[in-house]
Amino acid sequence: MKQAAFSQRTPHDVAMRVFIRTYGCQMNVYDSARMVDALRPHGFVAAENSQDADLIILNTCHIREKAAEKVYSELGTIRRLKAAKAERGGRMIVAVAGCVAQAEGAEIMRRAPCVDLVIGPQSYHRLPQLIAQALRGRAGLLDTSFPIDPKFDQLPEADAPEGVTAFLTVQEGCDKFCSFCVVPYTRGAEYSRPVAQILAEARNFVHGGVREITLLGQNVNAYHGEGPDGEEWCLGALIRSLAVLPGLDRIRYTTSHPRDVDDELIAAHREVPKLMPFLHLPVQSGSDRILTMMNRRYTADDYRRIVDRLRSARRDLALSSDLIVGYPGETDDDFQATLDLVEEIGFAQAFSFKYSPRPGTPAASAPAQVSDEVKSARLAALQLLLAKHRREFNEACVGRVLPVLFEKPGRHEGQLVGRSPYLQSVHVAAKPSLVGQIIPALISGAGANSLSGSLAAPVSE
Repeated sequence: MKQAAFSQRTPHDVAMRVFIRTYGCQMNVYDSARMVDALRPHGFVAAENSQDADLIILNTCHIREKAAEKVYSELGTIRRLKAAKAERGGRMIVAVAGCVAQAEGAEIMRRAPCVDLVIGPQSYHRLPQLIAQALRGRAGLLDTSFPIDPKFDQLPEADAPEGVTAFLTVQEGCDKFCSFCVVPYTRGAEYSRPVAQILAEARNFVHGGVREITLLGQNVNAYHGEGPDGEEWCLGALIRSLAVLPGLDRIRYTTSHPRDVDDELIAAHREVPKLMPFLHLPVQSGSDRILTMMNRRYTADDYRRIVDRLRSARRDLALSSDLIVGYPGETDDDFQATLDLVEEIGFAQAFSFKYSPRPGTPAASAPAQVSDEVKSARLAALQLLLAKHRREFNEACVGRVLPVLFEKPGRHEGQLVGRSPYLQSVHVAAKPSLVGQIIPALISGAGANSLSGSLAAPVSE
């Protein structure tokens, strides 16, 4: 979990203190920052912790198992904080936002009376208005609508985040309707922001010191925003337009879908040096039978061909993926097909999960649910193989010189931590003045999740 907070006080005489707890994906991190942007002009400042807050917002995620129960557990703690503050003569407003809010808004209101308002991910531009209503005593505020006007058109200009890397949402929603996924129900239909809006936000970020931007979307390579010429632009064209921004040195994107890897995106990987050679491309399963039941609409061989085309375009490309084990009806042979695909592709990183039912999705009521015991055994076997490939990829970096974007001080004095082009953490002895710079580093050590090394040449600091 990450916390978003306001970076400075407003000129208002009386300020409300807000604390935002963010669960889940990078898009929620971005959303929390935009809530900050929406609230700051109305006199809100950061609270160091939930105990000191006048407003607490839980920005929730519904993807992982028991996500909703974690929210209710947190609300139990907040209920006690709210009651204690009331006894001292104070007041606390409690809001639940994000995908759990979208999926279970009425249930949240029923189970957690301490909640003053519930707001879905498409409506957070209305957060100041709803909080004002709550402060006037209106109870049971619920906004989980899908407005006709995109929220991005209603929000103030995004402030540049602190640090040298930033997330930037370019696309939301999904039209794929994979049988295990709640995203089409919680985030709605696919929507792509106009190119001009994205470029303006990116310029603002770069002006504030950002050197690497990760483009976000539930299905980011389905991007089809309006370009300056009035035509629809695909993700490859958007990447090219971002790559010419002075001061922006690195571009990434996530999360992509295999069916939307088109010729223009592959060409961007070949021709745009600022596009990093690391791609998250979820496959979910190596079994064609399971992929069909998941409604992924590609085969394992389709995925292999896409990977081959990408690697032909960019020989140093590394891949990460998402994989699900124990999908309803998965047999030993189906699982073996997943292991075979993983062995063949050789993912540099991967996220793997036991299938868990998401209420309202077709797979939740599918027959032949796999026992948790079997799912656990399969996950252990898969993660063992994935760890082997991750370790081999990291060890293959030893002896190489990699450009590292230094982001922050390390845990040890005189140490900086940065990211390689492949998103690995790299620990190097270096002075703080190098934060924000991209410096070649000679890699001398590899761990399970990070690299270590030294500056490849003397650097003027």
